[in-house]
Amino acid sequence: MKPSLEDTLLASIRTIPDYPKPGILFRDITTLLGNARAFRRAIDELVHPYAGQKIDKIAGIEARGFILGGAVAHQLSAGFVPIRKKGKLPYETVRVAYSLEYGLDEMEMHKDGVAPGEKVILVDDLIATGGTAEAAVKLLRQIGADILAACFVIDLPDLGGRAKLEALGVPVRTLIGFEGH
Repeated sequence: MKPSLEDTLLASIRTIPDYPKPGILFRDITTLLGNARAFRRAIDELVHPYAGQKIDKIAGIEARGFILGGAVAHQLSAGFVPIRKKGKLPYETVRVAYSLEYGLDEMEMHKDGVAPGEKVILVDDLIATGGTAEAAVKLLRQIGADILAACFVIDLPDLGGRAKLEALGVPVRTLIGFEGH
């Protein structure tokens, strides 16, 4: 019998206690990426609801969102747009500031990465508090993207990130939830 998606993902995601600081359970997807079957299954599940639709771009959040987003873009025959920390892109950019637990940060993308009205799906490995994903949504909307969804392998529902994006009118798709963080 084929293992369920949840069983496959649970078995392939490593949990590291007290990283990056005490009390945090870090969900490490590098083990999922290294497991060909689990990686393929995760990408197939992220892509499935959008197969056959006209998707112009996949926007991936640095850095694990690049890996997942690139694979999703390939499967959907869409372009890929990286959303990076400030100062990492070589061409003219648009930028947005956002709050972190410990201060402010900025993310940016090339100003010509998405044309107004293009249909975009945002991809990253995990949604926790939603601050980074919320900033990415605002950045994409700033240049006129039509955001169809935000997709994540992991949801940490106790931290409220999904609700933050849904409050912005962005449908959220996640493959597995972990209670606690």
